[in-house]
Amino acid sequence: MIEELQGRPWLYTFVAAMLAALLALAVHHVARAVLRRVVRRERLQVVGAMLERTQRAAGFAAPLFAMQIVWAGAPDTLDSIGAVRHVNGLMLIVAITAFAMGLIGGVADGLIAKHPVDVEDNLNARRVETQTRVLSRSAQVLVLIGGASMILMTFPSMRQLGASLLASAGVLGIIAGLAARPVFSNLISGLQIALSQPLRLDDVLIVKGEWGRVEEITGTYVVLRIWDERRLIIPLQWFIENPFENWTRTGSEILGTAFLYVDYTTPVEAVRAEAKRIVEAAPEWDKRVFSVQVTDITDRTMQIRILISARNSGKAFDLRCKLREEMLVFLAREYPQCLPLVRSPAVGAPGAPLVADAASSVG
Repeated sequence: MIEELQGRPWLYTFVAAMLAALLALAVHHVARAVLRRVVRRERLQVVGAMLERTQRAAGFAAPLFAMQIVWAGAPDTLDSIGAVRHVNGLMLIVAITAFAMGLIGGVADGLIAKHPVDVEDNLNARRVETQTRVLSRSAQVLVLIGGASMILMTFPSMRQLGASLLASAGVLGIIAGLAARPVFSNLISGLQIALSQPLRLDDVLIVKGEWGRVEEITGTYVVLRIWDERRLIIPLQWFIENPFENWTRTGSEILGTAFLYVDYTTPVEAVRAEAKRIVEAAPEWDKRVFSVQVTDITDRTMQIRILISARNSGKAFDLRCKLREEMLVFLAREYPQCLPLVRSPAVGAPGAPLVADAASSVG
């Protein structure tokens, strides 16, 4: 049978390629099983994540690599052997590119898994996740560009086109550069955000008057989840070029205010005591800051500010609403006369206009 196969070079080469592919698949499965056992025993989160993200690409790359060795060793006199080598090479480049991207994604997943964000003080975890996500996606974009370039360079006509474009500074080169500028600007902005960290995942931001949390950071844009479940999509470059508020830049703790507008006769000490009782009974208060002050007086009312602190902006908002509701009930029950009034001198009182004068002024 071997002599019969040797008499048919194409069939002999094909059988050799299939055997090489099967051997490569067997080696791949054995290596994957061994690595999984080591990962479970040693609890290697990063290696485990890399293994999960690359197993499919490795399952394609291993047999393609073995077959490429067989095709390369085949006689050049075989019909269409050049085309077979080219197609197998293209598939191998795609598989290796996918493997490299999966490897980067696995490293990112492993690092993020080692720093969970579902804890009370998750500032460091959010910093690690933001940097890892942005840097890994930027690296994956570069790998993808490199893989696409390698595929194009396997075609002689594309090599000449690429060389001519690089060697010249014609109109096409200018147009291509202008078209690629937003992509590279966002890529560079992503690297700046990852390194300087003006914002992180789960940060609370005020952007264009909207309150929301950073839900996702991609290679080109940021997804801001608004309080009413809307999503605001903002290019990365916008955060580099425009000012915005970050309520959780150095920590999630925040101060909140509740304002009361009451009559001048309102007893401030009674308001202070009631506000203190409400705040001390509220689980949202973190026991850092509490104060009650008269911060303004207008021609009709005085403004009382209740300042409180909370562990995060959500709890601060809930505590502010609770204060407003319960203080309104307290004032209406204990001091209804202290609710805002509109003062007007009675007709005929000293300094008040006469009825005729008042009527004439209305007319």
